[in-house]
Amino acid sequence: MAKSGPAESGLAAARVGELKKELRRLVRAIAEEDDSRIEKFEGAARALAALKDLRFRGSGNSNGALASQRKAETEIEAVVVPEHFLCPISAELMRDPVVVASGQTYDRAFIEEWLSSGNRTCPQTQRVLSDTTLTPNHLVRSMISQWCIEHGVTLPPLDQGQEEGLITGKERNALRRIFDKMSSSSSVPEQKQAVRELRLLTKRNRSFRALVGENPDTIPQLLLVLSAPGLRCDPEVQEDTVTTILNLSIHDSNKKIVGDNPQAIPLLIDALQTGTMETRSNAAAALFSLSALDCNKLKIGESGAMKPLVDLLEQGSPSAKKDAGSAIFNLCMVHENRARAVRGGAVGVVLKAIGHHSLVDESLAILALLSSDQDAVEEIARAGGVPRLLGIVRDSPCARNKENAAVVLFSICMHDRTKLREVGEEEEKHGSISRLAQNGTSRARRKAAGIIDKWKRASRSTHYSC
Repeated sequence: MAKSGPAESGLAAARVGELKKELRRLVRAIAEEDDSRIEKFEGAARALAALKDLRFRGSGNSNGALASQRKAETEIEAVVVPEHFLCPISAELMRDPVVVASGQTYDRAFIEEWLSSGNRTCPQTQRVLSDTTLTPNHLVRSMISQWCIEHGVTLPPLDQGQEEGLITGKERNALRRIFDKMSSSSSVPEQKQAVRELRLLTKRNRSFRALVGENPDTIPQLLLVLSAPGLRCDPEVQEDTVTTILNLSIHDSNKKIVGDNPQAIPLLIDALQTGTMETRSNAAAALFSLSALDCNKLKIGESGAMKPLVDLLEQGSPSAKKDAGSAIFNLCMVHENRARAVRGGAVGVVLKAIGHHSLVDESLAILALLSSDQDAVEEIARAGGVPRLLGIVRDSPCARNKENAAVVLFSICMHDRTKLREVGEEEEKHGSISRLAQNGTSRARRKAAGIIDKWKRASRSTHYSC
């Protein structure tokens, strides 16, 4: 059978989203109304059948493992699982049952997570465990296997779910409940509460962050709340939304999901300009996290993030400045963004920060990256950057800062021979460059030696011409 293309997959995903929304609306109406009309029951049945058809029709795509897992979950949800087959921690069918010292049985992955978190009690009895030995419960495992065969249930392989951070059925239900609260039919207070809940859950629960990979509707639905009447200009909702995106972006597999959403990056950039200081700081931190992927670096730069980040670096609180500096540095790892940083005023801002002994490490690292851009080098020289950089080489106790200063000085000396006089005066008076050429990091030694060589050549040339 031919594989569906990107356009077809996109249409299918959109259709699934529409069906889910319609199904939630109809089920809520049926639950809340005592005299629901038969058409609502029939509409809900049609939506459910269409959703089932789309889900199982797409199980042959490239995401075979995920499709297999979802199929298994659907099979399990369709039958009543005996209570003694469920893990007391996850409330899900156990895949690898083990017995702890108290005699209770748990799914291995979840009890290991419990113990590795520092707990030494049995989750059910709350009694202290005499030891943390986990003994395979072969009897229960055999019983579960037999039950699965009799009921047509396929359990996922044992190693699946680890990447997702041990997602439990309780967490899936919590996400569904939050989605219901976010729907347009909910009241404004309910929608605000849902966004706050999502923020808190994604902050403290790494497995909950992984759920977004299974639910690509999370980001669009979260952003849709911001466009709802009564919430569009609410600073609390903006902060909760931005912080939730930050939390989600921490999970590696979510970075591309968030970056690919056409609304997410523009929303973060808007928050950089219009939010509270806390919101602006979290927006910068989210952009820093997303920029771990090169494809996101380009998207963020092309979307116009650099100028707002530079403004935050200059005007923000200490923590916001640090987040902005980290984001600018990461973005400038891609050559195309360096010119954007220069146009956004980054050179003047980081030189000012160095002059005020603020964020010196971050500022020098940014300058070292920008020094490959000729416009940046010329601006550094014009703005009086050479004396500040020489001061770093001479006085800084940090080897990395000395190295970055030498990198920038080397680029300036290569592009502007007139600055060699200042370098020469520093060398004759303090010998700073020579010491760095002998005692610095390997990169610093190379750059310092290159500066000295350039200065000596220029001195000989001037001497002969005289």
